[in-house]
Amino acid sequence: MGESVYLAYDYPVLGAFWTAMWVFLWVLWIFLLFRVVVDIFRDDSLSGWAKTGWLLFCLILPFLGVLVYVIARGTGMGGREQRSAQAQQEAFDDYIRRTAGTGGGAGTGGDHVDQLARLGDMRAKGDISEEEFQRAKEKILR
Repeated sequence: MGESVYLAYDYPVLGAFWTAMWVFLWVLWIFLLFRVVVDIFRDDSLSGWAKTGWLLFCLILPFLGVLVYVIARGTGMGGREQRSAQAQQEAFDDYIRRTAGTGGGAGTGGDHVDQLARLGDMRAKGDISEEEFQRAKEKILR
């Protein structure tokens, strides 16, 4: 049995630390690369050729490309991210308003709901009869 058997104690703690740190840095690098690529496509101030140039620079020479991009255009990355998040939130809120029918605009379901609620209140107070309520309800729902 002249073979060497490698056990856990053959891998020092410092080696495990460096391995974990390199894995962490590699994952961090991947996130930064994707963030830069997303920012290139998100930026409306860049022309199509400029976006193509930055993308090719970041893909052909990734470390240098990302470093130069972050130095040259990194100050606006946060602002573009924030504007994108606000636009998505506004679109989502608008969708919810349209779906729930509380947009308040002409032809939305919110008008019908408000009119039906007012009719129900008038019927409950006794201002209109059941027949008048039914006719007005049919008119609103048409």
